Amino acid sequence: MGKFVERFNTAERVLHWFVAASFFTLLLSGLGLYSRLFHGYFDLFGGGVGAILAHKYAGVVFFVSSMMLFFNHAKEMFTFDEDDRKWIRSLGGYLSKNPEHINSGKFNAGQKGFGVFMGIATLLLGVTGIINWIPASFPRALVQFSLLLHGLLFLAFVMLMVVHVYLTTIGNPGTLDGMLYGNVRRIWARKHHPKWYKEVGGE
Repeated sequence: MGKFVERFNTAERVLHWFVAASFFTLLLSGLGLYSRLFHGYFDLFGGGVGAILAHKYAGVVFFVSSMMLFFNHAKEMFTFDEDDRKWIRSLGGYLSKNPEHINSGKFNAGQKGFGVFMGIATLLLGVTGIINWIPASFPRALVQFSLLLHGLLFLAFVMLMVVHVYLTTIGNPGTLDGMLYGNVRRIWARKHHPKWYKEVGGE
């Protein structure tokens, strides 16, 4: 038995990196649209017009790839059991000096919550994005509400993405390997996702 076990296949990893690349394009092109304080970021896209164009098309890529990723894992995201409730009660052990490792499946309860948020927020960002793209086609009040909701979702996405990047790198070393190479160490799988590890043939 080798030291590694497959965590994500090639299609899942390609989809994930499409989401990541389009997200950061949206972030950099959207900051200048969000506030004049960040207009300097427009230079990355050759000016304001270029940034708006990049934001629109990156938004399409993000919406399609993010929804595909969501539906690809929808069954796992919406399956909650007693172990997930135990994870929520202990907040995953992140606030404990002696954290108890929960018997999590492929995704723990926190990852499931993040996945569900991603799906719902992506859908709302897509709808509000269309309204913002062609505002003349909609009532003024709806456009104003759409701009507000789009901005709030943008802030929520950025905050959660910071947490996501931290937990998959510094917070839990070895986690990123699954998205980079497809495989993770068996010792990592046994520690963080013991139920899933047994399902995929671990001892």
